[in-house]
Amino acid sequence: MQNKIGAKMKTRKNKILLLVTVLFLLSYLIKAQELYVGANYHPHDDKNPEKIKSDIQLMKDAGFKVVRMGHLAWDSYEPSDGKFDFAWFDKVMDLMNEVGIKVILDIAIRPAPIWLHHKYPSIDIVDANGDVQYPNHRYMDDVGDPNYQKYAVRYADSLSKHYGKHPALIAFGIDNESGDGPISYSETVKQRFITWLKNKYTNLDNLNKAWATQRWSRKINQFEEVGFPVSGQVNGAPERMLDFKHFISDEINQLLFKVFDKVNTNAPNVLTNTNAWYFSYLKYFDYAPIAYSGKMTREGEGFYAGNSLINNDGLLGASFGIVRIQYESTNPFWCSEFTTHNAVPNSCRKQAYASLMFGNQMVCGWTWQSMWSGEEQYLEGMLDWDGIPNRKYDEYKKIATEFKKIEKYFPYKVNAEVGLAFSFPSQIVSYSFPEQHEGQVGTCFSQFFIRNIDVRMLDIIHSDLKYKLLIIPGVTLMDPITAKKIRDFVNNGGTAVMTSYSAVVDTTNKVFASTHPGLLNDVFGIRIGSYEETENMNEISKISYRGKQVRVSYKGKNIESESPRYDVIETRGAEVLGNITSLDKDYPIMTSNKYGKGRAIYIGLPAMGEVLSPLLDDLISELSIKKGPDVPSGVMARQIDKSHFLYLNVSGEPKEIQIKGNSRSILFDKDYTGNLTIAPYEPEFIELK
Repeated sequence: MQNKIGAKMKTRKNKILLLVTVLFLLSYLIKAQELYVGANYHPHDDKNPEKIKSDIQLMKDAGFKVVRMGHLAWDSYEPSDGKFDFAWFDKVMDLMNEVGIKVILDIAIRPAPIWLHHKYPSIDIVDANGDVQYPNHRYMDDVGDPNYQKYAVRYADSLSKHYGKHPALIAFGIDNESGDGPISYSETVKQRFITWLKNKYTNLDNLNKAWATQRWSRKINQFEEVGFPVSGQVNGAPERMLDFKHFISDEINQLLFKVFDKVNTNAPNVLTNTNAWYFSYLKYFDYAPIAYSGKMTREGEGFYAGNSLINNDGLLGASFGIVRIQYESTNPFWCSEFTTHNAVPNSCRKQAYASLMFGNQMVCGWTWQSMWSGEEQYLEGMLDWDGIPNRKYDEYKKIATEFKKIEKYFPYKVNAEVGLAFSFPSQIVSYSFPEQHEGQVGTCFSQFFIRNIDVRMLDIIHSDLKYKLLIIPGVTLMDPITAKKIRDFVNNGGTAVMTSYSAVVDTTNKVFASTHPGLLNDVFGIRIGSYEETENMNEISKISYRGKQVRVSYKGKNIESESPRYDVIETRGAEVLGNITSLDKDYPIMTSNKYGKGRAIYIGLPAMGEVLSPLLDDLISELSIKKGPDVPSGVMARQIDKSHFLYLNVSGEPKEIQIKGNSRSILFDKDYTGNLTIAPYEPEFIELK
């Protein structure tokens, strides 16, 4: 009898739990159809209660829904070892809640407080010359140091426990700009690197083989002989450099996942976000493990498109930033930082609308107030130094007002049929080439940016590759898993386009001693024997070209371009689509090979827009890749759903949009009959009737 009663109670409990889960998910989905406008706010700069109240009232008056706080401020909450002070910030959180403003609370595990550096000097950065660096700037912390990680995780635990259930909280920020800050070359780092190598290679024979230590008498006879691959200004052998970069990346990810675990334990229903500047040149690390883990429920970046209204280069770069951080996540994106500074009037608004076309849900201006001190004291905010609102406050208020009108249709759901491959190790090893891997990826992205076509950046190892077209731009390092997935993708009917500098080295960063492109030459039906330098070969140019000039013929059309190198391609079953015709003779430079049900196209030049453009136009048509809305050049556009379209004129001229029938502007509350005209640098959001 007791068992039956217990079973009934358990069943009832499970039904209640299921109902609660369903209700939570419904509220979560409803909340997702919302746009957030706000600011990065630093109340620790001035804990004056009256000033904070005044700021919050101004935010409310502007229609702000969110603030991001807490970053770069560890010792504002833990001023000394183990002594936490949350009382002052509790009041700020309560005031935000009273006016309905949500809070992203950053868990500021960097930079570490001075008291922690004093307690554990091993946290200090040591430069490549062996000199200890005083932490006189942010991010000067050895994040792999066990003592640092112990205290950073303790801080994350305390903060997330204290605020995990606060009604104002919408998300915890997991660190900030994790790829930024110098690498440390201390003795403790070296010992951790040795341990990492022992775990990876098990024994010295494996290590020596991977590092090719027979070269230049560099054989390792015991693990204790391992040193850094960087000494002063000198970088060492490529095999060692790659391992060291993997080691640094692993330590960063190790720390971030520890913070995730604390947050998910203490606040399981709270969203997570970050400003994921993983591609900082200082400590560039592999963000794919986090992006594909699902733990970062709102990928984020600092969307800094520059201060110009008329120049769109910064807009292109910032949009690429979203794509390279989002990877294949289908969650909304959050621009947790956004330009204020000296941006030309209307440029922030223009950038805000552009970001919506890449799935962004948040425009959080950096910063609320022009700062009084520190490295960024001359980066101007929405309030001047004396606390009086300026024109950027008014512009963000306008953004908030307009976003409120259209938010129920957003965030936009990216629907990509094109995948753009990115590989962290390829970026590291491509430092040896004139064009680095990320530059090639960015060039390929730009081709879809100008065509208003959705594209996803992906890591092939993690991806299921459900795309019609896969672009492989300078993926220099080719491992067996990646090669097999490319092979299977093409064999099963996919179309792959690979550019120069791809499949050159193996997983140890040694050039393949087999036919290039390594592990894939049969798929592409070619043999790459070597490369030539264009400037040298132009000495015998039949049309007197000089420098890096090169002419490519594709389907009878001449394309003028420049490239420092080109691949010498020998066809082995592949069809020649294009040749270099400006040298002493014609050289095959673009080939297509049928493999299984699909095809593999190789371009023996690094990605260049003028060469890619005609090929992509053909592939988009042949593969029936979904195009963006039909608009004139200079207009960004997305079809949001069956009857709603977002347009943004990013040019200095009025643009006419072809529309059949009647439509209504939800943004400006007016009706159109037939075509409509968008003023320079203005958005439009319409509903077809």
